[in-house]
Amino acid sequence: MGKYEKDAEQLLKDIGGKENINTVTHCATRLRFVLNDLDKADKEAIDDIPSVKGMFTNAGQFQVIIGNDVATFYNEFKEISGVEGASQEETKSVAQKNQNPLQRAVGALAEIFTPIIPAIIVGGLILGLSNVLGGVEFGGATIVERSAFWAAINDFLALPSEAIFQFLPVGITWSVTRKMGTTQILGIVLGITLVSPQLLDANEVASTAAADIPSWDFGFAQIDMIGYQGQVIPAMLAGFLLAYLEIFFRKHIPEAVSMIFVPLLALLPTIIAAHVVLGPFGWWLGEIISNVIFAGLTSSISWLFSFAFGLLYSPLVITGLHHMSNAIDLQLIASEVTNHTTSLWPMIALSNIAQGSAVLAVIYLHRGDKKEEQVSIPAMISCYLGVSEPAMFGINLKFIYPFVAAMIGSGFAGLFNNFMDVRANSIGVGGLPGILVINPQIGGGYLAFTISMVIAIVVSFILTIIFRKRGIFNKQDREEPEPAIAADAAASGSIDLSSSEEGTTASTKDSKAKSEKLFAPVTGKLLDITAVDDPVFSQKMMGEGYAVKPTEDEIYAPVAGTVSSVFETNHAVGILTPDGAEVLVHMGLDTVELKGAPFTVNVEENDQVTADTQLAIMDRRAVEEAGKQTDVLTIFTNGDKIGSLSIEDKDEVVAQEEIGKVEVY
Repeated sequence: MGKYEKDAEQLLKDIGGKENINTVTHCATRLRFVLNDLDKADKEAIDDIPSVKGMFTNAGQFQVIIGNDVATFYNEFKEISGVEGASQEETKSVAQKNQNPLQRAVGALAEIFTPIIPAIIVGGLILGLSNVLGGVEFGGATIVERSAFWAAINDFLALPSEAIFQFLPVGITWSVTRKMGTTQILGIVLGITLVSPQLLDANEVASTAAADIPSWDFGFAQIDMIGYQGQVIPAMLAGFLLAYLEIFFRKHIPEAVSMIFVPLLALLPTIIAAHVVLGPFGWWLGEIISNVIFAGLTSSISWLFSFAFGLLYSPLVITGLHHMSNAIDLQLIASEVTNHTTSLWPMIALSNIAQGSAVLAVIYLHRGDKKEEQVSIPAMISCYLGVSEPAMFGINLKFIYPFVAAMIGSGFAGLFNNFMDVRANSIGVGGLPGILVINPQIGGGYLAFTISMVIAIVVSFILTIIFRKRGIFNKQDREEPEPAIAADAAASGSIDLSSSEEGTTASTKDSKAKSEKLFAPVTGKLLDITAVDDPVFSQKMMGEGYAVKPTEDEIYAPVAGTVSSVFETNHAVGILTPDGAEVLVHMGLDTVELKGAPFTVNVEENDQVTADTQLAIMDRRAVEEAGKQTDVLTIFTNGDKIGSLSIEDKDEVVAQEEIGKVEVY
């Protein structure tokens, strides 16, 4: 009998049998299924399988987390099920086909906006600082009015701010070509033609008389010379037309002359169409969307609109539909009717705060549960800083009642926020830092948003406690979790934990622990594992660990030991330490799809390694161009043998530098 034969048989049964499997493949840590009917998978039964560490659904794929030994499990599963494996690309393609048109459209929006969100966040922070410097009066005058130095700083900050928001179409057209796999420099050139200084700035069109708008006069026709600064829809339409034309001409033009004619025949017609048809149509459509949403936010039933948006935004995150809000927010910011502001983004920031506050209440209710706190505390912090997925999927949806409490808290906070007409100048800065992008000169400004945050925190926290105490929306959480009882009893002196059976076991276990030194696998920024943008790692489903966002390509061993495995796609290496810690060195996120191209592995199985051993070289540029993140993760996958993990508190680390230790039993 194989090592995982029994578990593989159980998984095949619980997943709905062979007939329910469309495709299956695996990466470094998990099996990736595309199922014919997701509802046939018995998730509770799958979760009880000993070798399964967790599961989730993403982009049409049902992913079952196994761990380092996933390749062995996968091979045994294939033998038992008789299902032939598929490549990552084939699985991804089938998963997209199983999605409905709305899911595919939302997925496309997410892939377009995700790469440019970091720039938008930076732009939002800069605008927030500019708001304080030039928009808030202190003693009758602003900071820039009082200080020549800060006035100069404010003017200088306009450079990156303008580059990000005025020239946003360049980023969008580039991102579209990147997503479609076409020539990215053509996307950049197309974007520049939409914001060229030769054109009338989009922000000046409304204040310019029709007779004064410049135009190209072709004799038989005239075309207005209007720019599309900050516009979203015109740039997206033009970007997709360029991509589809390039794909079409690639197929029909001989390769010998394709370098000349494909770019010419794709780019030139797109530029013409962008200024004659797509630009004006996209502008018109964008204004309609902006006007409808703005009317909803300012109508007599705006209270209902804002409450519903605040209430339902978190469920939208679960479905992935929240990605549509990025395009809507940016369109609102580009519109004259809204004074280049958005009312939606403040409510999104409040939703993050509400979910984080519900987790805070769960931490209070479950105080003393050290194992849960390892997930809940980092999830709460991430939520307050604008990343809600760890809190929602790791804690709130598990118990249901905190998720519903946060929805209600977000709804009331959004209602008050809209009643006070609070608006943001930008998007991208969520959670508590969201106050930095609030416009201080429209509506209630900073004070009103602060009150909205207090509402989100207080209502969500109190309702979470009430729902748990009264059993409302509560299907699995006990009235008094044992760790909380023990903590309270210990605090009152009625129980001596040190003399309990559990305390004795822990003490004995500690006495057998051995310490292993930990090293930085690469030079770069040291990250807490909970900050990694992958729920499998950030929620510690694979185990404890740490990560480094690299600034160099050379990857070294983070521990001394023996190489236990080198993954076929070269993106991950397994190491077994002398004291028995199983360590996974994972290069990049979701990089299994790159089929090993950016990685050169310099070790083989059974090689002895130390911190001086160069495991691999990762071509960071190639990874980034493929749309993947470059984080290098060090994960301890056999949690039953891992005790405390101690990592130094520092921002930057150098490869091979000792940065901490781990206790191994």
